[in-house]
Amino acid sequence: MPVLPILIGFTLDIFIGDPHSLPHPVRLIGWLISKLENFFRNKIGDEKKAGTLLCVSVLIISTLIPALILFICYRINLVLGIIIESILCYYLIAARSLRDESMKVYKAIEKEDTESARLSLSMIVGRDTNVLDRDGMIRATVETVAENTSDGVTAPLFYMAIGGASLGFFYKAANTMDSMIGYKNEKYLNFGRTAAKLDDILNFIPSRFTALLMIISAFMLGLDGDGAFRIWKRDRLNHSSPNSAQTEAAAAGALGIVLGGDAYYGGKLCEKPYIGDASRYIENDDIVKVNRLMYVSGGIMLIVACIVRMIISSLFGGF
Repeated sequence: MPVLPILIGFTLDIFIGDPHSLPHPVRLIGWLISKLENFFRNKIGDEKKAGTLLCVSVLIISTLIPALILFICYRINLVLGIIIESILCYYLIAARSLRDESMKVYKAIEKEDTESARLSLSMIVGRDTNVLDRDGMIRATVETVAENTSDGVTAPLFYMAIGGASLGFFYKAANTMDSMIGYKNEKYLNFGRTAAKLDDILNFIPSRFTALLMIISAFMLGLDGDGAFRIWKRDRLNHSSPNSAQTEAAAAGALGIVLGGDAYYGGKLCEKPYIGDASRYIENDDIVKVNRLMYVSGGIMLIVACIVRMIISSLFGGF
């Protein structure tokens, strides 16, 4: 069945999570980006052109290598191909990792260990965590889980549904480039522009579809589904990114809390609009609730991805 690699990959992530002791393809992509950044910066004076060449190079390498591996494996043996593609799909999904890292913040806050909470939070957000109080840390954690529900779970499934693990790695390469060089600061404003724009394009549909899945999930979990839909419609563009506020707005509405607001990055204040209504005070348990939203949304997306994968396979042939 063409859906087996996606199903197995998702299941492996749920029960095992990222194998930190083993080489991770996404970390290898990050290493490649770093090496090529130095190369193209030294070779090409035009930063925008250099960044574009880096972007194209990383996408080609990150997509062709898994495609070639899978082509060879499937030619050798069908079972071998399924096993290898399942492993590749497993590496592309980050639901368990997202849950585990966010729960480290939750547990530290439960113990009133502020320093440990800030340290754990700094591993999953780009903002300065040393200036955040308890509520600020909870808010930042909820935001990153909501945003990465798309980036780390549903969007990879979306692209794997269309083109298997190879297209999944195309997406993951673009997403990794955006997280590394897609900043609007002096160093990366021009160099990372192509990577940032590509990530916006690739996440345009998945982020919006994920927001709808989160609204459905809110109803299923007994959260405020009506509020999730209302806040999503109202605040889904309250972010400098065209995509990030989509899922954050749905989560804020489902939980009845306010997200967003000003944040510090590298010691500099970044003014950002608020998302959601303060129907109640934010609580540490909101981290648990947003993780449940993430898992249920991911589960629904898995079903959709399997259906799409089977339809595409039947139309165009192949595994």
